[in-house]
Amino acid sequence: MMKFDRIGRAAVVATMMFGFGASMAVADDDISEAHLKAARAAMNAIKITEPFDAILPNIAQRLKGTLIQSSPNYEQLINDTVDAKALEIAARRADLEKEAAAIYAKTFSEEELNQIAAFYSSPAGQKLLKDGPLVIRQLSKAADIWANGISRDLSANTDAALEKTIAAEKKAETPKQ
Repeated sequence: MMKFDRIGRAAVVATMMFGFGASMAVADDDISEAHLKAARAAMNAIKITEPFDAILPNIAQRLKGTLIQSSPNYEQLINDTVDAKALEIAARRADLEKEAAAIYAKTFSEEELNQIAAFYSSPAGQKLLKDGPLVIRQLSKAADIWANGISRDLSANTDAALEKTIAAEKKAETPKQ
């Protein structure tokens, strides 16, 4: 229970600090609005920040669990209060988007970002986003099968070569009568 309590609090503090740091990082950089707009377009096309939508709900759920464990008689009050407080800070999700846009803008030129957005907005790009994870899983399985075959063959070939060499050395060492 104490471990989850510390993890929950640490996650909340980290989220709050990241939100503050993210808003500061974007303000410090000299990135043009056009460049940031291109970064946001690329990010939207590849849906890169969608997985982050679950951060606040997950943190809120963990906090509820921790608080309810220590005060089960106040479950409804805890749920209502955590939900209300989470909604109050939900707008800070935009800070993460700003930070992500700045990171993309620092990494890619405006032209590259426009090309990325154009590709991933195209039917081929959308198909890659949709089917890419499946292809990667299948490729990983194929690589595992290939690696197992290579390992088996390398081991067998090495054993055969070693046996042949050792047998020849032993034959050469035996005295002739």
